[in-house]
Amino acid sequence: MQYLWYALVALVAYTLVAPLVNVAMRDLPADVVVFVTNGILVIVALGIVLATDRPFVSMLTHEDAPYMYAAGICLAVGIIAYYRALAAGPVSVVVPIFGLFLVGSSVVGIVVLDEALTARKAIGIALAVVAVFLTTFEG
Repeated sequence: MQYLWYALVALVAYTLVAPLVNVAMRDLPADVVVFVTNGILVIVALGIVLATDRPFVSMLTHEDAPYMYAAGICLAVGIIAYYRALAAGPVSVVVPIFGLFLVGSSVVGIVVLDEALTARKAIGIALAVVAVFLTTFEG
């Protein structure tokens, strides 16, 4: 269950990203902010890889590596678009829409990866969509 602690740390840390990025982009261009914040991520991740002495080079040609590269491209596109959205719009609207990736990822997991669709998951996905609608649109 160690993954739950990682998930909670990720929740707390990622909760602060959008507000901090939004404040940083009051005077700084989105592209600079995305480069610096993600540059820090790359440096820290490299430090972890080096510290754990993983066979990094051999993993670059692993049979699953194309999925890693595709995920990197998707991550780059998504994060750059997310930062630009935060630069242009309010955090209270951008973040819930961005957060729908949870629904999208769940659906992909169910449809493509054959993960079980339970009534509970279906209700959770539906409620997530309703929550984003309620928090995003004025009415």
